[in-house]
Amino acid sequence: MSNKNQLGKDRLIWIYIQMTRIREFEERVKRTFLEHPGAMRGHTHLADGAEASIVGALASRNSEDWAMPSYRCHAHPLVLGTSPKKMMAELYGRTDGLCKGFGGSMHLSDPEHFFPGTSGIVGQSIAHAAGAALTAQVKKTGQIVYCFFGDGASKQGAFFETLNLAAVWKLPIVFILENNEYQAYTHVSLEDANAQAGEPLSRKAAAFSIPGVTVDGTDPLLVYAAVAEAAERARGGGGPSLIESKFYRLSAHGNAITVPPAPTQFPEHEAIGVYGNKAEFRAAKERDPIPRFRAYLLSQRILTERELQRIDDSARTEMDDAVQFALASPQPAPEEATNYVYA
Repeated sequence: MSNKNQLGKDRLIWIYIQMTRIREFEERVKRTFLEHPGAMRGHTHLADGAEASIVGALASRNSEDWAMPSYRCHAHPLVLGTSPKKMMAELYGRTDGLCKGFGGSMHLSDPEHFFPGTSGIVGQSIAHAAGAALTAQVKKTGQIVYCFFGDGASKQGAFFETLNLAAVWKLPIVFILENNEYQAYTHVSLEDANAQAGEPLSRKAAAFSIPGVTVDGTDPLLVYAAVAEAAERARGGGGPSLIESKFYRLSAHGNAITVPPAPTQFPEHEAIGVYGNKAEFRAAKERDPIPRFRAYLLSQRILTERELQRIDDSARTEMDDAVQFALASPQPAPEEATNYVYA
């Protein structure tokens, strides 16, 4: 864990709290497919393993800056202040959800907390974020945009076109490439020429004459330092930067399950039976960002074991309450099915 940080004690504690809340939320989503089969329909894309990357990046955010992730989007609004009860109800397809149960896991939206919305299209957040950044630039609001997307999206046409325009127009945006090593079920080394050559994906920034840097995405302090510098550049009119944050996704690409998987297929509800190999997975678990940051806070005497346990227990209780809220929320009425259809 890096000691290079300019964050005070309160902010370091905030980082751990948010990381723990994300992990607990995602664990409840995974358990739903075993404990409440059929309660969630469609894909759910989880972010366990990405907690340090997401929270470290957003730790540099001002209160009115926009955050625009891809369809792997549960974690980001939690950090921004969105109600986990409303999020969980949306995943359960209930009327008390963020989008009244019509959006689901990949289509969360909470503009009140500067989270405009996501979609299931690979790379959609990249172009949408540039539009939001252009609006902020034209209106001189002082806002910047934090744009999150996966390593697979960095090969989409939207990536190249958007980064080009963002560089030319010096848009106030930070592009955060979340390299979790797998593009759906294929390792990044088999899909990307940069990775095959042993080069970081942040090298792609050179094509647009903007800064590009690769950081250890399991260390929230390193992520914070890199993103804070890019955010300051964007805020000062210097234009965009590309941050590659490297970590390992600890769950399958997505759950599209109508029948719960056999527990033996997913040991500890993990995805090692789906892709990768056990040795690779165990190595990644050794670098699990939450116990690593927990150990750092203990070693620096920022929190005691008892204080950390209280945070852990609070996150579990909060997310248990979110599940109960979702289960108690009513289903949308059949006659509402076409209420939000416009084409």
